[in-house]
Amino acid sequence: MNNHDTFLLDNESVPFLKNQTIMEAAKAAGRYIPHLCWHPEFGAYGGCKLCTVKVNGRLVSACTTAAQVDMAVENRTAELDGKRRVLLQMLFVEGNHFCPSCEKSGHCRLQATAYEMGMTSPHFDMFYPDRPVDASHPDMLLDFNRCILCALCVRASRDADGKEVFAISGRGIRSHLIVNAESGRLADTNFSKDDRAATICPVGALLKKRVGFAVPIGARPFDKTPISQEGQK
Repeated sequence: MNNHDTFLLDNESVPFLKNQTIMEAAKAAGRYIPHLCWHPEFGAYGGCKLCTVKVNGRLVSACTTAAQVDMAVENRTAELDGKRRVLLQMLFVEGNHFCPSCEKSGHCRLQATAYEMGMTSPHFDMFYPDRPVDASHPDMLLDFNRCILCALCVRASRDADGKEVFAISGRGIRSHLIVNAESGRLADTNFSKDDRAATICPVGALLKKRVGFAVPIGARPFDKTPISQEGQK
């Protein structure tokens, strides 16, 4: 294998290196594959399924599938974006994602991805879950209603911060984020606003206190640039 090996992504050639996944190669080439739970700093999680692509007609996760020579990868097709739109609609109704009242609006990857996929309504009936808001920590707010179970805070706390403050508990529809303290309160852990886990949440589940709306609506990253153009070369 050499540095010039390529595969086709929506009929355009994308180079890749040994052991790179489809997602990693696409990201390096400035090509957008929709995703929420994948992050370049951590190993693939394969949870959200938004990065599902077709490889030679077979559905696979771009974040877990190794790039190979002569792959024909379908990504931004009407069929796949339609499936992603349904997944997003399900995420929106499962929790509390009322964007106009959320501090993360304009900087939220869930919201920005929904715009990119052309999602204009939740479509399904709202779950209206009754989940707590943990404001016990002096510097951070934890809103369980907005968690999308991407496990990025779990991985960042474990792998980058060495603390294991968070975990995912339960299975299936009963899966939920927990705080690893006997009380279940964020204040009763060694979590810090300077931790990597404090800044990695793609939605408004983990927010720093006393800085809300410091950047006005309209001046935030995804107010200016669609998520599909993020980091393009």
